[in-house]
Amino acid sequence: MSGQAAAEPREPGIDGEQVAALLPMLRRIVAARVGSHPSAEDLVQEALVRVLDARDRIEPGMLEPYAITTVRNLVATMWRSKDRDDRNLHRALDPTEPERADQAVVVDEERVAMAQAVARLDDEDRAFLLAHDVEGQGTGPLAEASGSTAGAVAARLKRTRARLRVEYLLALNHVELPTDRCSPVLLAVSAADRRRQREVDAAQHLLECEVCASLAEPLAARGPTRDDEVTIPIEADPDIVTARKAAREMASRAGLEGTDLTLIATAVSEVSRNIVRFAGSGEVVITLVAAPAPGVRVVARDAGPGIEDVPRALTDGYSTYHGLGLGLPGARRLMDEFDIVSEPGRGTTVSMTKWTDRKARP
Repeated sequence: MSGQAAAEPREPGIDGEQVAALLPMLRRIVAARVGSHPSAEDLVQEALVRVLDARDRIEPGMLEPYAITTVRNLVATMWRSKDRDDRNLHRALDPTEPERADQAVVVDEERVAMAQAVARLDDEDRAFLLAHDVEGQGTGPLAEASGSTAGAVAARLKRTRARLRVEYLLALNHVELPTDRCSPVLLAVSAADRRRQREVDAAQHLLECEVCASLAEPLAARGPTRDDEVTIPIEADPDIVTARKAAREMASRAGLEGTDLTLIATAVSEVSRNIVRFAGSGEVVITLVAAPAPGVRVVARDAGPGIEDVPRALTDGYSTYHGLGLGLPGARRLMDEFDIVSEPGRGTTVSMTKWTDRKARP
């Protein structure tokens, strides 16, 4: 079962700049109650967006009192949650820590793992790699000796290095790949080949396979990075803050400003929080887009239990947990475009876009 929903236009209400003017006051209230707590700015932004969301229902002259009450309630809820977590901490805490391995043993293990990885390469690929990286032969002489071209040799060396990185991690971690899909996905990640990653549906596989997910991070770190896209793994509450900050930074680069920065950051908080609460893990991908106008696209995906009734989940007031946020309905209202596809047992993907040009907005 799957469902899709499009964004609905918001009714005009209190001007957004009036709400934005509340920021200094909200920050003073939060600072007086939580000091320099890491969640201080999150509380301010959550309060601001709640006021924005309710602005059409706020009576004249009641904007500031409503905002003050909202932020105080959020602070009180946070402290209650912290007290509950502190009381239950002993149930999850493991006070034991493994002894630190001797550095010489670590070096020896890495050396053995590399030798095993090299041995797993095809004979011809291994010979090419050793000739180039150990003996110092250039791609020109290697191409001439093999009857190929320098470009083809360079491409082959790139593929071989990508496989070597995969084999090294497998040997170092003593891991056996659980499915036939694993190897193509890890090779595509190691080579930073985005076209191939799409062909093998790497993103979905990494959400479903814990083994590949654990190996993908060090593999991806070796490849080239893009400055127009960032991927945030989501597993716990601190990751929500990271995703929120990344969304604000990317939105600012796109040209969004003022309350729009708050809106997109909070929408990212909502979809990230859903991943943590319901799926346990997933990822949020934030991308700069250029057409039909500059903007930011956010894709949040997980391989969790999915949503049985998507239309109901997008209904105001519907929630299966008692959290601080606005949920999916709030995220939909905060963004210019919103789409959700969910299949029970397979996961959920939420796609959202915020445009800088209001003419491009629905």
